[in-house]
Amino acid sequence: MGKVALQMFLTLDGVMEAPEKWEGPFWSDELETYALEQVLAADALLLGRATYELFASSWPSRSGDDFSDRMNSMPKFVVSKTLKAPEWNATVIDGDIVEEVSKLKQQSGQDLLIYASGELVRPLIQHGLIDDLRFWIFPVVLGNGKRLFREGATTTLELVDTKTFETGAVVLRYQPKPAS
Repeated sequence: MGKVALQMFLTLDGVMEAPEKWEGPFWSDELETYALEQVLAADALLLGRATYELFASSWPSRSGDDFSDRMNSMPKFVVSKTLKAPEWNATVIDGDIVEEVSKLKQQSGQDLLIYASGELVRPLIQHGLIDDLRFWIFPVVLGNGKRLFREGATTTLELVDTKTFETGAVVLRYQPKPAS
């Protein structure tokens, strides 16, 4: 059975919106190496339409390094009701996302890595379909912006690993806490 792992960049106050505008000062070679390890461990990407379109507008023009080459070569599953002609090695999932991701998880060796994609992630967390939640926390507070968890959302997670970087960023890895 494949596993689904989430990689979500967040500020200290939980904002996930537009990380390209605030994570840069905290990026380092150490973070780059860690990010490469994560992408190399996955078989495919699972993305929402907006994240896919953002990535597809920039990654295909990059090459010559291990991370870019891996991002460009891996299969992508894009959840969208509107995307009709995907490129960049992508397949559109336009049915019930809980059902479709459940099917993907049943495929042998199909470990899926999700970047961002809040609208996609929320129902997957709610239905217990994400096996590994990797919250990349950057030491910045924005005060407002889109958040992963909306008011009233509840879920219980178990901390399984932490990684601290020289720039003050940390990755907190959680797994869904088994029911007791």
